[in-house]
Amino acid sequence: MSEHRCELLDGGDRACGELLLVLAARVRTLAPGAHIRLVATDPAAAIDLPFWCHLTGHSYLGSGLHDDDRPYYDVRIAARARATQPDRPWRLQQPPGSPTPHEQEGHQ
Repeated sequence: MSEHRCELLDGGDRACGELLLVLAARVRTLAPGAHIRLVATDPAAAIDLPFWCHLTGHSYLGSGLHDDDRPYYDVRIAARARATQPDRPWRLQQPPGSPTPHEQEGHQ
């Protein structure tokens, strides 16, 4: 198994929705097994990032404090992750031709 260096992604003070947009975009550029360290100050990140990893199949490796005392969150990129919608990475990509949840409820 090859070693991957840790990719540092500074999320600054972005809110979690924007953090996920930035993280998902970076994930799409990296190979499976890559390690991302997301530095983020939004307190919701501690809840949202593990959930996003569970949703997508990526591995949440844990959290800690960066050198500047800001929280960080470590993620390992999965080989067979579930794709998310590019503009809403908190929602899974629907297979082509499948109904949306709204359509499944009978609303056209």
